[in-house]
Amino acid sequence: MKICLLNDSFPPIIDGVVNVVMNYADILSRMENTQVIVGTPWYPGTDYKAFPYPVIPYPSLDTSMFTGGYRAGYPFPIKETGDMLAFEPDIIHTHCPVSSCFIARSMRDAADIPVVLTYHTKYDIDIRNTIPTTALQDECIKAMVNNISACDEVWAVSQGAGENLQSLGYEGPFKVMPNGVDFPKGKCTAEEIEQAVKEYDLPADIPMFLYVGRIMDYKGLPMIIDALNILKEKQDFRMVFIGQGTDMHHLKEKIQKAGISYDERMEDGSIQSIQGSSANGKIILTGAIHDRNILRAWNTRADLFVFPSTFDTNGLVVREAAACGSASVLIKGSCAAEGITDGRNGFLIDQNAEALASFLDHACTHLDSIRQAGDHAMDEIYLSWQDAVNEAHKGYESILEKKKRGLLRHKENLADDPLYEMSGDAIKRYLDITRNDIPQMEGMLENIQRMEKEVRELIAERRRKRLQELKEFLNTDKF
Repeated sequence: MKICLLNDSFPPIIDGVVNVVMNYADILSRMENTQVIVGTPWYPGTDYKAFPYPVIPYPSLDTSMFTGGYRAGYPFPIKETGDMLAFEPDIIHTHCPVSSCFIARSMRDAADIPVVLTYHTKYDIDIRNTIPTTALQDECIKAMVNNISACDEVWAVSQGAGENLQSLGYEGPFKVMPNGVDFPKGKCTAEEIEQAVKEYDLPADIPMFLYVGRIMDYKGLPMIIDALNILKEKQDFRMVFIGQGTDMHHLKEKIQKAGISYDERMEDGSIQSIQGSSANGKIILTGAIHDRNILRAWNTRADLFVFPSTFDTNGLVVREAAACGSASVLIKGSCAAEGITDGRNGFLIDQNAEALASFLDHACTHLDSIRQAGDHAMDEIYLSWQDAVNEAHKGYESILEKKKRGLLRHKENLADDPLYEMSGDAIKRYLDITRNDIPQMEGMLENIQRMEKEVRELIAERRRKRLQELKEFLNTDKF
């Protein structure tokens, strides 16, 4: 089986979906009789030949100034699409419903290759946080759902993720295909933990709580600080935040207002200590940590993983903590809480700071039962990437079998999609709206106009070809 994986981000960008695609590519490429190719937007200075499988970078625009470091992939790269088609994939798996999905549909139109899409995250929230006007936000969400609906099969990383997609207007079926964890099951040694945390103030007799992920308000981080502000009057603690994000300044402002001391690792590697007014509690901001072994050590050292996010659709970091024997406190009904039995392999609370503070207060005096739940989490909710990708491979086989039996009915062709023709206009309108506020974006307009011209020429060529095919068919005996 030959598999083409597509995503709108890849190293040097590191995020949850990038981690998924890299694990898919790595494990699939090592399977017997399986080959993999990856398509992704180009990032300057990246050596794509360094990967153990082919990576085809396609043209991209620098949108990092308002997307937190991400570049926007050009959705109609004719040469690179041809390079991926030359690989002769049996199936295309796109992990993003934007540029990657357009490319996947282009390849399907050209070579009759089935397309499966995994819905990873609540993209509607990112759209509303990035795009300035409600009308354009609604238009982009509608276009995204239409793009997803055109795929041959849709997977969701959790039941909640699929339900979120349906709430946006998706009317088709979806299959739950959970992600795995690249941590091995088991705790780190005491020596590994000591090496990872030695620079920080972490007394053995003080409870340590941990959060790992992007530093974004919508992941429930303000609620954590509000809870710690309550907790500081009752207990001493350490709360460690591992990650980086555009809301880091919001987080530090809330910590300072709460009067809690915090240590922050600076860009030069030094650690700066900011003293608060409270005698209890300290927060540690490590920044991003990319070394997976060091992250395993932090997860093992933690007494409890704190993850009050209702944004995340799978809560991969919850499974990573479980791999290391750490249980999580989560919001009732959240996607991250799927598979959690309250008090057994995790803990579920209402979505408010008072509930979180009350539970953390309880945890500080019941660490034995908290750690026992961590052991249960390791045994009951851990899923390795090997097992997850094995299930995905079975999913690929099922789709190809449907195609073989003639049961796969491709959805709308890309050339017939109104968005295909209007995409250049939509981006131009976005630039017109924002360029007064962001002068640096004006230079993108020329690229957009060039893209629009190429798209329209491609559409015209496709229509000419289809008309010719129709004429030839009308002149045959079949008609």
